Amino acid sequence: MAIPKIRISRRKFLGAIGAGAAVGFPVSARAGPLGLPSLPVGKNPSTLAQDEDFWTEVATQYDRTNGIVNLEHGYWGKMAHPVQDAYIDATRMVNTQNSFYARKQFAADETESVRRVARALGVHDDEIALTRNATESVHNLIRQYRGLEVGDAVLYADLDYPHFKTAMQWLESARGARAVELVIPPRASQAQVFALYRDTFDNNPDLKLMLLMHVSNQHGLALPVARIAQEARKRGIDVICDTAQSWGLLDYKVPSLQVDWAGFNLHKWIGTPVGVGALYMRRGSLHKVAPYPGESDPEDTLVSKRVHVGTANFAATLAVPYALDFHEAIGAANKEARLRYLRQLWTNEAESMSHIELLGGLDEASWTGMGSFRLQGKRSAGEVTALQQRLEEEFGIFTVVRKGLASGYCVRVTPQVFTAPNDMAQLVDALKRLA
Repeated sequence: MAIPKIRISRRKFLGAIGAGAAVGFPVSARAGPLGLPSLPVGKNPSTLAQDEDFWTEVATQYDRTNGIVNLEHGYWGKMAHPVQDAYIDATRMVNTQNSFYARKQFAADETESVRRVARALGVHDDEIALTRNATESVHNLIRQYRGLEVGDAVLYADLDYPHFKTAMQWLESARGARAVELVIPPRASQAQVFALYRDTFDNNPDLKLMLLMHVSNQHGLALPVARIAQEARKRGIDVICDTAQSWGLLDYKVPSLQVDWAGFNLHKWIGTPVGVGALYMRRGSLHKVAPYPGESDPEDTLVSKRVHVGTANFAATLAVPYALDFHEAIGAANKEARLRYLRQLWTNEAESMSHIELLGGLDEASWTGMGSFRLQGKRSAGEVTALQQRLEEEFGIFTVVRKGLASGYCVRVTPQVFTAPNDMAQLVDALKRLA
């Protein structure tokens, strides 16, 4: 007995538009693949970033949050309509076919999703395993790292994800390591960040393992990962890279980061259903990370043995190729440029407001589409929470409070590709009125 396929086949998903057909979502008169407007000829990403006709068409593929201007999209990303449709159909199919599908066909479908992720990241299929999120990926790397001896030092920074910082601190009590915290200024340039890491390496010659964030979840600062990782490698320091926020926010391939290991989210900027992440482990590096307890990998060649996901969301995995199709139809460089442009619409204005303290990059290479701020001199949890609530209740703008920085709390602002310039203008008006 054949197992039914998802009702919206990927052939239809990708090909029907050319004949003018709709696949359960609106199609522009000048539509290209997936119902998106055709990319204008001759426009580079920075020029396209300001083409409001194009981005208005993109926005039609998403449902808008009701009753609020939502500028908190760093938690997870919305699925575009065609991805959501595919996910719903996959859920129906999996629910109908149950274990008959899961035990006979899912492995092949998962392999295809892994292949698509690997291709999009520029790595080999056997260097990727799907997980539920970046947290699972990075936690397993930290916990199962084999290279520590009593007295070795491990490094993390104040801007790292709070749960990863506590995991690195756990190595102190569980493995006898010495945990070192690097404090990075609330605003910094690429050169400054690199110099801080280099000096920390010099001052801690016993460093063996480090956690290195690509993009800070607190304020969107992009770190010069490749340069830091190369310097670490010279000194025999292994690097676990936290790329939870960066894939889809920035345009890059994994080899450019020069790291052996990384953990990704696909449900943030790639637009899969919630509950899809990935673990990257470079060929030849697996011997330094033990298999998940209870798993076995004598040849140290199977990334999948470093995690044990158990029964996962089959339909979410099936939706991965659709999300990547949609992401790639817009173009990674175009998405990055648009998100940077939307961020600049408010940060450029905030720079001249004496009552606002901006956090993030000092140079554009250190900025991303995310940014954070707080009122000058008001950095406590209570003060920043009151600021977030004021934005929501008085001005109709939803943001989120971030914690963990040595300098104090902040409010993070995170637009998405469907965010309109008018939304950013509303934020700028609110910032002015906070004086």
